[in-house]
Amino acid sequence: MKLQFAMDTLSTDAALELAAAAAPHVDILELGTPLIKSAGVSAITAIKQAHPDKIVFADLKTMDAGELEADMAFRAGADLVTVLGSAGDSTIAGAVTAAKKRGKGVVVDLIGVADKPKRAKEAVALGADFVEMHAGLDEQAEEGFTFGTLLRDGEAAGVPFSVAGGVNADSIADVQKAGAQVAVAGSAIYSAPDVGAAAAALRAAIV
Repeated sequence: MKLQFAMDTLSTDAALELAAAAAPHVDILELGTPLIKSAGVSAITAIKQAHPDKIVFADLKTMDAGELEADMAFRAGADLVTVLGSAGDSTIAGAVTAAKKRGKGVVVDLIGVADKPKRAKEAVALGADFVEMHAGLDEQAEEGFTFGTLLRDGEAAGVPFSVAGGVNADSIADVQKAGAQVAVAGSAIYSAPDVGAAAAALRAAIV
């Protein structure tokens, strides 16, 4: 299982600092949606240039103009981009078209999708490399949210998936046990007093 670090900061400089600390211990460096909105696609280029050996993940959360937005990110240096699972099939297919032209990949983010297993199967059939079982910060704060629901949805989908939204040192073993290809950790790393040590601890928990 790969470890992905979601950097939900607002400046390229801050992202570069976080990436430098965590990179030795992670496989994928994710530029969070707030970062891309704040700094633009130039942040993607900066991270890829600083860490050419890492998979760079641009969390665009595209809802429309799939081919156009994906191609923008790929040209900037991204290896993977996200399209929302609630987007139309043509939007996902458009992003996949851009990815195939450049030898890159598309991840369909299922945040806010009610029937995640069903949409996951559809997304992979449309050409997505994998889907992200994702609970956003707002959803995690809602009454009744449980992390286990994401894991059960991933298992039920029967397609390649990642898990994002509550991955930490206590839960990462369960993520691997559920069969996820990627564990996505954000605040568990970037909010830690020692970013490098936090990333290393998560890496050590993957068997």
